[in-house]
Amino acid sequence: MNTEALKTSLRDSVVTRWAMLFTVGFVLAANYYFYDALSPLKSTLTRELGFDSTDFGLFVSVYSVPNVFLLMAVFGGVILDKLGIRRTGFMFIAFMALGALLTAYGASDMYRNEGLGYAFMSSFMPGYSPELKMMLLGRFLFGLGAETSIVVISKIIVKWFKGKELALAFGVKLGLARTGSMLALMLSPRLINSEAGWTVATWFAAFFVTTALLVFLIYMMFDLKLDKQVEKSTLESKSDPFKFSDLGKLITNRSFIFVTLLCLTFYSAVFPFFAFSADFFKNKFGLTEIQSGDIAAMMPLGTMLFTPIFGFFVDKYGKAASLMIYGSLILTIVHLTFAFTTVTPYVMMVVLGLAFSLVPAAMWPSVAKMIDEKRIGSAYGFMFSVQNLGLWAFPILAGMILDGTNPVGTESLDYTYTMIMFSGLGIVGFIFALLLKREDKVSGYGLELPSNSK
Repeated sequence: MNTEALKTSLRDSVVTRWAMLFTVGFVLAANYYFYDALSPLKSTLTRELGFDSTDFGLFVSVYSVPNVFLLMAVFGGVILDKLGIRRTGFMFIAFMALGALLTAYGASDMYRNEGLGYAFMSSFMPGYSPELKMMLLGRFLFGLGAETSIVVISKIIVKWFKGKELALAFGVKLGLARTGSMLALMLSPRLINSEAGWTVATWFAAFFVTTALLVFLIYMMFDLKLDKQVEKSTLESKSDPFKFSDLGKLITNRSFIFVTLLCLTFYSAVFPFFAFSADFFKNKFGLTEIQSGDIAAMMPLGTMLFTPIFGFFVDKYGKAASLMIYGSLILTIVHLTFAFTTVTPYVMMVVLGLAFSLVPAAMWPSVAKMIDEKRIGSAYGFMFSVQNLGLWAFPILAGMILDGTNPVGTESLDYTYTMIMFSGLGIVGFIFALLLKREDKVSGYGLELPSNSK
């Protein structure tokens, strides 16, 4: 090993490694912005395109189809381990950009006025509008690229920060991602009032993702330079190629399975709710679209503040397994409060932001303790694929519950049963967090220890 090169590599420069974090953080923020940009527009999509709650749930969930049924997050992680960060990242971020542009196109007047592809989309499945079908295609391609790009960025964080401020770096990364969500929820309701028309909101989101592809090119130049400096180190070793049997090692690791199932249930109780949250606030509390979007933005605002703090705490003091338990419990309490009380949503969304900081800040760096770095891409890919099973199923289920428990033409939707469903997911996540902490005492991965301890 070229130890002298390791001592003087780019990753040993505090300024450079944090600059790289903020560079890929911009890509992640664009990803999350687009994912959430249409959430405050549910009622607008109903008014302008005729979407019902089930249609909207389908639109949200199709993002996860390539990662659930085609296992693209798993294969993306395998591709990442085999082809490396640069080629994999560029390819899948390009899919993100293409999908975002097609989604915006599907909602545009250009497309709706017999634009390219409109006649073809009108020729099959007449139960679904041509607008919905084009937007589903765009959302599908966006999801195909987005989840693997998150895996790529997670591996980038491990590459630059392992043995240093790893949990803090993950916390900051997640905070940057939530910045994208917060901006989407605050800007989209305002952009729909543009003089150019409501579709400005969708085009702005699409161009944001396209810009992220250009920003990733900047990161690629630094990544290439780092690899040249440490090409003989353990980073991205070429002497130990990936084998598919390694996936078997992942699914027989009890700690990894528990953290993966926690990931599934916890995120299924957050992201699908988040997609419906602005409409929930509008219906339950009688708020405007702008007010509802601003309240929904309180959750990512809370995560922006709390996640880096909890990441620093995990680096310094440990207790990752315990933090995951507390976060799951708080999540359940918030959803039950939404279901059965009229406590101000401003407060509860900040509390939800606290829960959504505790679990991710502890969970993602914990995986780096369980899995060898050369397999981290495959591990994160497997987790994201399982997570996407929930992100596919529960938005559809939420929409079906809403349509099934509210008569057609209901002026104000009742979300009680939908919130009970999200509460149940929180309870199951809490159980998996308890099992993970108990298993850690047996496996000895040291999840309760500081990041650089074992």
